Amino acid sequence: MKKSLSAAAAAFGLVSIGLAPAGASARQASSEAPTSGASSSYTPPPVSWGACKAPSLVKAGAQCGYVTVPLDYAKPKGAKIKLAVSRIKHKTPDAKKQGIMLVNPGGPGGSGLTLARLGQWVPNGGGDPYDWIGFDPRGVGDSLPSLACDGNYFGYNRPDYRVTKAGTERQWLHKTAGYSKACSKADGARLLPHMKTVDNVRDMDSIRKALGEKQINFYGFSYGSYLGQVYATMYPKQTRRMVLDGVVNPKDVWYDANLNQDVAFDANMDTFFDWVAKNDATYHLGKSGKAIKKRWYAMLDKLAKTPADGKIGPNEWTDAFLNAGYYVFGWEGDAEALVAAFKGDFGPVTDLYDEANGSGPGSDNGYAVYLGTQCSDVAWPTSWNKWKADNTRVAKKAPFETWANAMFNLPCTSWPVKASNRQAPRVDGSKVGPILLISETKDGATPYGGALEVRKRFPKSSLIEGVGGTTHSGSLSGIACTDDKIATYLLSGKTPQRTRGQGHSDVKCEPVPQPAPGPANALTESASDSGRAHGHGKGHGKKRHGMPQDLRAQLQQAASSTR
Repeated sequence: MKKSLSAAAAAFGLVSIGLAPAGASARQASSEAPTSGASSSYTPPPVSWGACKAPSLVKAGAQCGYVTVPLDYAKPKGAKIKLAVSRIKHKTPDAKKQGIMLVNPGGPGGSGLTLARLGQWVPNGGGDPYDWIGFDPRGVGDSLPSLACDGNYFGYNRPDYRVTKAGTERQWLHKTAGYSKACSKADGARLLPHMKTVDNVRDMDSIRKALGEKQINFYGFSYGSYLGQVYATMYPKQTRRMVLDGVVNPKDVWYDANLNQDVAFDANMDTFFDWVAKNDATYHLGKSGKAIKKRWYAMLDKLAKTPADGKIGPNEWTDAFLNAGYYVFGWEGDAEALVAAFKGDFGPVTDLYDEANGSGPGSDNGYAVYLGTQCSDVAWPTSWNKWKADNTRVAKKAPFETWANAMFNLPCTSWPVKASNRQAPRVDGSKVGPILLISETKDGATPYGGALEVRKRFPKSSLIEGVGGTTHSGSLSGIACTDDKIATYLLSGKTPQRTRGQGHSDVKCEPVPQPAPGPANALTESASDSGRAHGHGKGHGKKRHGMPQDLRAQLQQAASSTR
């Protein structure tokens, strides 16, 4: 007989967390399935533009401000919150302006304020006709209020992700329930009943209204692709052009999506290990990917018994290499960290972990908002036995991040606001014009099947496939085949010709290339320096002309810090 998580928690002597957030009633989140043509009666005041704080925005000549929106769109005259927005104005004559381009980096929980800079990295002047609008979604970054619950949650010496015995299960059930309780008492807890995807989509439409525009253009990465799907469903007449890169599968929101990720990430780690072996002349870790993989897992087991430097245990070891499953950009730094660790130096691994997992007040902002959205969008299984059975099954064939991903999302079983929707919001793109979809074949975070599903639901869409690639949301990386088509679409609205039938892409392009490391003496450079921010790394040959490393790092942070 399966027990619910609360029953399991009680059996372990834990407290079930079912509190309403401070200042809110105990009601469940209301069901809000998207409806075509849905609109809010609320119209925000215009943005009062001023100076930005971020140096990169100041340097780019951006303007910053706030959009005031309802906390609860069902009560447009009620309490208000503020969304931080940024703008870099169009570079064409006013007569050739094509409107606003909102940008979202993903997450949920990723800050998008500095992504107003993205337009200048679209080739051939493709970004010039637009006002590029960055924004921090509700609860994120500079938006008011922001949500953060426990800045020390990702500290060292957490229980092993792999729940192989009841004691570990109990520790994780207690830890995740404690985080949920901390969120119910956080300063931004009044946001919790109002953090669903549809709330964020309504915020996007409020930004449109505040800027006096009839339509939006949108560039969404990762979870941002789902925002685009739902916006187009709810507001088809307000949807002009969309580029969706790293495409979320609307069928799998969100429990199944994480299980599918686990399988895709595991395959990508095998590709990474094979690449390290291919470059054995540089790394000297073995000429077989399987042999290097075996060494990696042997180290995992060793660290479970004795953490390196007293803090790098199996969880930190796993998390430090998570980005290798997301992107090829940081593979050199990852490989150099492996080299150092196998020689007994865990400094580079520590650097990789610390870069992705901050500590201190507010450092969990992205994670808190991630849970705020994912946990309330659609109901999650509440039975720990189901979680354990499903993840045990998946971990047998895909052990790399399965249990890590499960524990990352486990607070959803004790979250203060319970989702009343049993199914994901409906996505229907039949009423919008051409949009552009981008996905690499072996994308780990948003597996390729999601792009195929969205292509089917948006009959005027075109899908660009980075054939065989493992990089997530890798557009504007200097791949002419992909980036030039983005530019053409943004300038003219023309997408690549859609081919007949389903289950395939419309254009096949080369993927973001795997790096080509330098000779062995290149390892004299600090591994932590070369891996920092998981940028393009060194040794790629001719200079790329895609977005700069700091913007790419921001996209990566939005994805990897929120799984």
